[in-house]
Amino acid sequence: MIDLSQIKEHQEVVGSDGGHVGRVDHIAGGEIELAKLDLGGGFKHHLIPLSWVEYVDDDKVHLALTKDDAKAQWREKH
Repeated sequence: MIDLSQIKEHQEVVGSDGGHVGRVDHIAGGEIELAKLDLGGGFKHHLIPLSWVEYVDDDKVHLALTKDDAKAQWREKH
């Protein structure tokens, strides 16, 4: 299980293929809200479930899904 205190604001979120998914804005409930001001996110807030997180290292949040799979399944915040 992931220690949520390891996930910090502005950390890069990457897919299992190393591709850029976005940057952490904050954690809301059981999801990570990605920063709106990020080219990878199309300048919109997106939400990804914490269950997708495989591990966290010093500067990145690593997902169990590839970049393309994560972007195909993330939720757009309205």
